[in-house]
Amino acid sequence: MKLTKKEIFSIPNIMGYFRILLIPLFVYFYCTADGMKDYLIAGAVILLSGITDLFDGKIARKFNMVTELGKALDPVADKLTLCAIAFCVMFKVEIFRIVFIVMLMKELFLLAANLISMKRVGRKLDGAMWFGKICTATLYAGMILMLFFPGMPAIWQTVIAALCCAVIIGSFAMYIPVFIKMNRREELR
Repeated sequence: MKLTKKEIFSIPNIMGYFRILLIPLFVYFYCTADGMKDYLIAGAVILLSGITDLFDGKIARKFNMVTELGKALDPVADKLTLCAIAFCVMFKVEIFRIVFIVMLMKELFLLAANLISMKRVGRKLDGAMWFGKICTATLYAGMILMLFFPGMPAIWQTVIAALCCAVIIGSFAMYIPVFIKMNRREELR
């Protein structure tokens, strides 16, 4: 796939690059936070990333700027952002270690399943399914709550972590038949 300058520097793709560049900024503010103001700044960085994520796809579709690079860049930016948040939060909220591990397992499964499908049938999953989008939105919401309210009671931290894990596991379970069907359909041809 040869990329043109127009594709590389399309507005939606620049927004994707920007989201990736926000990750170290978030990590810095969160890991060096001294007080509530610093946590709010870290949360605002993630909120900006989420808003950018919301609009990059809409802009790409509305102005016919959808590119193969953008289709790959958007989920990479999502996964890097979510992993960075979960990784940082787990050092301050112990229960989030479980969320990080479950999320990592799901993402490794999706990567492996896509690689196997590419090798076997020459196809990969093209974009997130609705349940993957719900999973991403739920993770963002849960983690933003953890960012904006770092001193919340442990019971609420546990509830948020359990909800995040449940949604990740549910999404993971729903992707399994998608990959099985995608590979079987090719076998029948």
